[in-house]
Amino acid sequence: MSKRFEAYELPDIIRKPLITEKATIALENNQYTFEVAPKATKPQIRSAIEELFEVKVIGISTQNPPRKKRRVGQFIGHRATYKRAVVTLAEGDTITLFPDV
Repeated sequence: MSKRFEAYELPDIIRKPLITEKATIALENNQYTFEVAPKATKPQIRSAIEELFEVKVIGISTQNPPRKKRRVGQFIGHRATYKRAVVTLAEGDTITLFPDV
């Protein structure tokens, strides 16, 4: 099974949920998309999601999108790298992305 991680490490693994048109459509299949730390592994992501949101994860897909160039004046650089994780939850589990205020 997956190794458990210390509670103080978990918030650093999951950065933020990604809200795009494709990610919103995937919510119907109980799949949630998150931006995670680039060096995070699938077991780390699973542990972080299960501990932070108190849900059961049944599948994870990760992607490392290519870096995009960014130009500021005459200087050319790259945007910061990130990793995208699509997490499939067990039947009946949900994550509230938009809490009622």
